[in-house]
Amino acid sequence: MKITMLGTGNALVTECYNTCFMISDNEKLFLIDGGGGNTILHQLKHASFDLLNVHDIFVTHKHTDHLLGVLWLIRIICQSMKKGEYKGDVNIYANDEVIELLRDLSFKLISAKVTKYIDDRLHFVELFDGEEKIIIDRKVTFFDIHSTKAKQFGFCMDIGNGDRITCCGDEPYNEKCYEYAVNSKWLLHEAFCLYSEADIFSPYEKHHSTVKDACELAEKLSVQNLLLYHTEDENIARRKELYTNEGKQHFSGNLFVPYDLETIEI
Repeated sequence: MKITMLGTGNALVTECYNTCFMISDNEKLFLIDGGGGNTILHQLKHASFDLLNVHDIFVTHKHTDHLLGVLWLIRIICQSMKKGEYKGDVNIYANDEVIELLRDLSFKLISAKVTKYIDDRLHFVELFDGEEKIIIDRKVTFFDIHSTKAKQFGFCMDIGNGDRITCCGDEPYNEKCYEYAVNSKWLLHEAFCLYSEADIFSPYEKHHSTVKDACELAEKLSVQNLLLYHTEDENIARRKELYTNEGKQHFSGNLFVPYDLETIEI
């Protein structure tokens, strides 16, 4: 299995794409979020993913930097269905707020010739806290992260041998999600900026974490591998180096600070 980061930045980045990623297991693909625009199509292409092979998409919440790219995916997938190029159905998993918005925008912004496939072969699947689904032949448990802003879900994927990948969304871990995050083999967590630059980027005012915060959390939860995303991009060329140096002071496991289009074996 692999994680390919299609985007690693926060909502307002210009030097990288908004956070979204693909979990792949050979030919089976699970896409998480779509970023904020049609750059998702560029990222998929340059990561060598064929959208015609994507049948499971999870949208964490309704913020523009996670949702708007999904509208482009809906358009392209439904157009491909119309042309007879897309085989099978596609499931878009999300909470009720996201589904309501995606459905409304799709019918308002996309041609009726295309949207006729919605609810026929393109299915919006409403998620509930603690609900389990089988996706790419893996058990995935979705959970409410108890966001302080928009309603948001994370997920925990069983990857075999008792190991789990846990995605905490793009807000700081909430202790109510302890059962999903503790002892995870992989924890995916936001890190808006360095702790040493918190006075510059004001992460706490935006309900976000610093690298130090995320790493101390992962250490406390006995996580083996920590992947940081949803960052600022003021010094993108040195981000990996700077975040790793700060993070290693607080986390004894394996720390990953990927760039866009970087793939990590899991």
